[in-house]
Amino acid sequence: QVQLVESGGGLVQAGGSLRLSCVASEDSSSFNPMQWYRQPLGKQRELVAAFPSFGSRIYASSVKGRFTVRRDDSKNTLYLEMNDLKPEDTAVYYCNAVRSNTNYWGQGTQVTVSS
Repeated sequence: QVQLVESGGGLVQAGGSLRLSCVASEDSSSFNPMQWYRQPLGKQRELVAAFPSFGSRIYASSVKGRFTVRRDDSKNTLYLEMNDLKPEDTAVYYCNAVRSNTNYWGQGTQVTVSS
């Protein structure tokens, strides 16, 4: 069973930065894509950034220019570097990986941005 373990969340002031990590229990190069989603309290889960095996990275318009998704398959790890954080970025952030049309999810990590 594939496991995805996120870390790096926490409480930060507006304008601050955080880096999230997602470590996969299996060879991450087998996943296409690997992605970050987030779910604010009481709202639907939304795609934040996607890193396909081939092609360009994709970002939600609300985070473009502030967030960067990176992938290191030698470490089976997906990263999300978040800069200039805003209170509206507050959410539970989930790692997602897709393989053979099967979605795998991490348990989520809370990011809270205070104003």
